[in-house]
Amino acid sequence: MELLFSFPSFFLASIQSGDYVGFTFFIGSMAMMAATVFFFFQTTQVEGKWRDSMLVAGLITFIAAVHYFYMRDFWAETGTSPTEFRYIDWILTVPLMCVEFFLILRAVGAKQSLLWKLIFYSVWMLVAGYLGETVFRESSALWGAISTIGYVGIVYEVWFGSAKKLAANSDDPKLQGAIKSLGWFLLVGWAIYPIGYMAIPGGLLSGVLSLESLDLFYNIGDAINKIGFGLVIYALAISGSDVADYATSK
Repeated sequence: MELLFSFPSFFLASIQSGDYVGFTFFIGSMAMMAATVFFFFQTTQVEGKWRDSMLVAGLITFIAAVHYFYMRDFWAETGTSPTEFRYIDWILTVPLMCVEFFLILRAVGAKQSLLWKLIFYSVWMLVAGYLGETVFRESSALWGAISTIGYVGIVYEVWFGSAKKLAANSDDPKLQGAIKSLGWFLLVGWAIYPIGYMAIPGGLLSGVLSLESLDLFYNIGDAINKIGFGLVIYALAISGSDVADYATSK
């Protein structure tokens, strides 16, 4: 009997026994999808002003989950790093992570200029990183330095610039704590990506990490950063909603 449909190829990807990198691709895709369901469901459970933030958190993990399905398939078929898929994922999800700063600070006076500044820095960082890792590999150090300008710009805005000042002026300890936690994700969690970039052949740390180890760290780092980012937003949203509900009931 002829089948009337066929499953997408990523459902048929075969991960070999002992392929720990392949396992992390699979676990990453499942974890991202589970987080997506959770974040989307929570959009109906939080106060209205937080719903956009929860929606964006869900979009970030959903986009990552879809890409991880395809990256798992690519890895299983070729045994090579899915560099292009990663950058497609990052060029969508990293700007959205920057959007989260604007959304949670909007109520305390964040201007659209902050939003566009963070998006610009993130795109600058990713485009330069992609060019250095693929097109201009022989001058990867130069492109890495150019990419770092964008990363430093984001870190500065969150730790010392507009985002930091808006949070400090809000007199809301929960908001201040959330911005600080997200800032640590940027400073520590995102540090794995420039380290990985420098470990590519021809980079400053070339030979320190194998390409297989690099994908392993990327997969774990992506899951922690993207899901953790969303959980910080959720914690802030649910605490704000609880306060609103309590005030309404009084």
